[in-house]
Amino acid sequence: MVYDDQNIFAKIIRGQIPCEKLFENEYVLAFMDIMPQVDGHCLVVPKRTSTGLLDADPDVFSPLFAAVQRLGKATQSAFDADGVTIMQFNGAAAGQTVFHLHVHVMPRHSGVPLKTHSGTMEDIEIIKKNADLIRKALAMQEG
Repeated sequence: MVYDDQNIFAKIIRGQIPCEKLFENEYVLAFMDIMPQVDGHCLVVPKRTSTGLLDADPDVFSPLFAAVQRLGKATQSAFDADGVTIMQFNGAAAGQTVFHLHVHVMPRHSGVPLKTHSGTMEDIEIIKKNADLIRKALAMQEG
């Protein structure tokens, strides 16, 4: 598959589309998912282009998964969660809908199922409130 530099995550990385940013460095950008399956659902994307894990340069993985781990700890703390679901899809048949490598990070509570990915955007105020909780937890990690 050829990488499309007009995909929504590429546009977010370039600042052409706004996002509720959690953190950013030279390698990755972490931001809230606007169609969350749970409160605190967020995404980590590498800034280097690839359609998914299978065509990514292996040099991308270390900073990407370091960021995923950092965000996983922060979301678990911010939402007093029992665990964290980390998901990554490769190809349409696997459920991938945006063809830029990305990792979903979702705080989870025992017995609470994921909402379906309905395509309906969450209220922006809820997204902002959840982002603030995560940013506070990230600041505590650095603390």
